[in-house]
Amino acid sequence: MISKYLEDERQDVLRVLQSKDETRAFYDKISKVYDLLSERTERPVRERALNLFAAQRGECVLEIGFGTGHCLVSMADAVGPSGRVHGIDISEGMLRQAREILGRHGFANRVELLCADATSLPYASETMDGIFMSFTVELFDTPEIPELLGECHRVLRPGGRIVVVGMSKEGKDGLVVRAFEWTHQHFPNFLDCRPIFVRHALEAAGFTIEASEMMHLWVPVEVVRGEKPSTKRRN
Repeated sequence: MISKYLEDERQDVLRVLQSKDETRAFYDKISKVYDLLSERTERPVRERALNLFAAQRGECVLEIGFGTGHCLVSMADAVGPSGRVHGIDISEGMLRQAREILGRHGFANRVELLCADATSLPYASETMDGIFMSFTVELFDTPEIPELLGECHRVLRPGGRIVVVGMSKEGKDGLVVRAFEWTHQHFPNFLDCRPIFVRHALEAAGFTIEASEMMHLWVPVEVVRGEKPSTKRRN
């Protein structure tokens, strides 16, 4: 199914044009002002996705691409003292900002943060109850998206859930999306994320879709919840 995803989506989804080092340096640079740039616009979508994720007391959950850490705070509060939250992000600058906000809320001891590339998750198989990603998958190059979601599938327990928020190419190919993609192609150092097919990518990675909805910021946004099947599918 992963190869089928690449065949279907590669024709329409733009490639990421910057290296991982360039992406890391960019987010390190803007980490202290990131909330000023995006917090107001991203918050409604993030809150909807967190409600859909519905972290529970005692769970072990993971956020990939935690940014400045606002979702980590919400999840740490939800899982309680008997739960555990993990976070992984490519940017040391974002990690420092997240640690600061977690400390202010008193959750520093409930959350374990790592700075690493999520295409190879440093967690044992079937150890997570849930995985959360918000405006993160679209930062990975097209061939890396199946690798990332395959790793998510591996570390989730059977019956575990994944919630992904991502800029979407679903629906009409409107002027705003075309302008966004043009900017991505011509100024990748300023805008190296791009719209993708979120639901399709999760289905291709073996997740059963439980909920999917479209929201709108400056571009369409998909909020999708998938589940790792409890038993292996029969061929």
